Amino acid sequence: MSGEPDGPQDRLRRFATIWSRAVFPVTSTSSTRTEFEAELLPLARRLSEMLRARSFDAEEARAVGAALVDAHCTDPEALSQTLDCVDAYLVLYCGEGGDPEDLRARSARLQHAMAAGFAGALRARTLAEQEAIAQAALKAQGVVAEALHASEARFRAVFEGAAIGIGIADLDGNILQVNRALMRMFGIADPALGGRRAMEWTHPDDAPQVWRLYQELVRGEREHYHVEKAFYRPDGTVLWTNLTVSLLRDADGTPQYQLALMEDTTERRLLNLRLRYEATHDALTGLPNRSFFFERLEKALNAGPGQRFGLCYLDLDGFKAVNDSLGHAAGDRLLVEVADRLQACATAPGEMVARLGGDEFVALTTGPDTRHEVDELAGRIMNALLAPVSVDGRELTVRGSIGIVEGSAGERSPAEVLRSADITMYRAKSAGGNRFELADPEADARVITRHGLTTALPAALERGEFFIEYQPLVHLGDGSVRGAEALVRWLHPQHGALGPDRFIPLAEHTGLIVPLGRWVLEQSVLQARLWRERYGEGGAAGPLRINVNLSPCQLTHPGLVQDTVEILERTGVAPDALCLEVTESALIGADDDLLKPLRRLAEMGVDIALDDFGTGYSNLANLRRLPVSVLKLDRSFTQSMQQFPADPVDLKIVEGIVALAHSLDLAVTVEGVETGAQAEQLRILGCDTAQGWYYARPGPPERLHELALVDATG
Repeated sequence: MSGEPDGPQDRLRRFATIWSRAVFPVTSTSSTRTEFEAELLPLARRLSEMLRARSFDAEEARAVGAALVDAHCTDPEALSQTLDCVDAYLVLYCGEGGDPEDLRARSARLQHAMAAGFAGALRARTLAEQEAIAQAALKAQGVVAEALHASEARFRAVFEGAAIGIGIADLDGNILQVNRALMRMFGIADPALGGRRAMEWTHPDDAPQVWRLYQELVRGEREHYHVEKAFYRPDGTVLWTNLTVSLLRDADGTPQYQLALMEDTTERRLLNLRLRYEATHDALTGLPNRSFFFERLEKALNAGPGQRFGLCYLDLDGFKAVNDSLGHAAGDRLLVEVADRLQACATAPGEMVARLGGDEFVALTTGPDTRHEVDELAGRIMNALLAPVSVDGRELTVRGSIGIVEGSAGERSPAEVLRSADITMYRAKSAGGNRFELADPEADARVITRHGLTTALPAALERGEFFIEYQPLVHLGDGSVRGAEALVRWLHPQHGALGPDRFIPLAEHTGLIVPLGRWVLEQSVLQARLWRERYGEGGAAGPLRINVNLSPCQLTHPGLVQDTVEILERTGVAPDALCLEVTESALIGADDDLLKPLRRLAEMGVDIALDDFGTGYSNLANLRRLPVSVLKLDRSFTQSMQQFPADPVDLKIVEGIVALAHSLDLAVTVEGVETGAQAEQLRILGCDTAQGWYYARPGPPERLHELALVDATG
């Protein structure tokens, strides 16, 4: 029988129990452990809810961190134990039913936010304590001054009994007396501190104004000052204090002594430094994290005239395969090794390496001349990745793609620089990876424009920004218009009319090609019905047909046949009025499952045209098994025919293709006809129909009306 908790509440209580057991020994509280566990239970419930929430609430997570301080968990070890418990047990006991990777990522973000909230609350509490101490110090100052004038015995009681360190020196800085609290802070036994003078207590971290304020005080120009100051103890360790120094005057107002009040803040400072480190460094690799890197990058970009920067954005090639095949633990060890190698590459002044997340790293170099330095840095990084990494007895080959951005400070924001580096890195990855590329503003602009078009596509379809132009299909024998090819356009609000080459690949990538293709098909079939209503079904030229392009994504969509049938039935258009064009490359090596919907449409009477024929290097014997009735010959075969006489080799190729197509009972259409000589050569070779600028450019449906009217009237 399992000993694990049965329900969510049991699991939550179990997590709270583990948490309280880990933190209770280092918590200053008068509560029992059971009472302390009851205090942590609501916090555990809030963490559980944030772990499974739809959106991450950083403020709520910081509030939990702050609540730990309210529960007297102010020891640095309490925060460390808390973060360890959340990391090890929160997902285990409170993440049932969620995606493990998402939950772990959410848990990591919770830990960072909790640490930030803890630090903020502790700082606020510290400030409150400092204010109370300052008030006590001022009160003590008054009491001491009065005691000097009234009662040495009363002064001695206050002096020795104070919880803060107190020291008295003359105006020359000679230390006269110190109390036991100050002696404990310095770890000394000699009340006179060996006759030392105040001016000897310098420290490299002293702020510039510390000794300026001191000189003003001993000259009688100020009554007191308050600073944060470090001191060396006799054993060489550093004591950090909140130091208040006041001037003591005699009854006549003449300066006599200086009184120093010290609060030991060493542990609090170390905790703040630790929290700062955890908030600005990656937990896995120890490298600076994204937030720390952005601080450095912003500083580099605001360095002033004459300063430059160079940035290398690294993404490991094939890292996902390591995680998928060997597991995330192996992937983490690989990242740690890569981080160590990158750290060894950036040791010069002005250089740093950071981990942005996942397998993405950045290296930054700054200075007056980074043009060559950043290239050298990228080269060192590529060389550092050459040696295999041993993980679990396996030798893993590490490769990476790097995008480099270099420029003058003050020209771009950190977000713009990182975006350019990211774009450039993906350009290097698209070129095969294991290389670095330099940023190209024109390439960046194209990618940004492409991204903008991609995000605008769905709304564009809803807003009706697409329209269709039609290019006529002309019979080469008698010159009659037989139909038209539908060509979709996008009337973009900023970029104007865009051709399909600008957005069809984006629509295919996002899946929007299916609804867009359905819209084009429906609008084109409706136009075919209008043409047939206007010109009738008969005539020497026959009924006008509409050709509509199908993308590879539409071919694999299960609703292709049903959508086509519904559109034809709804519009009342016969199947023989429609011709669907499929590129040859989409059908190379196509199996029966892919061809099945095309065969069904062909059996209904819909013509299938093999578009761009001759560009896919397909086996001509495959034509026998494809359900096509039309070959659309690619324009590359007929370009030489724009001049007379044409290249005899091209003539033989086209003649052979036409003969083969006709022997298979296939019609031949030619694209890109631009001259009369070209049209005449194609007619002689036996091609059936053609389209191109020689007849008409793509345009509105009314233009086809005009061409058809001219054809009908002779």
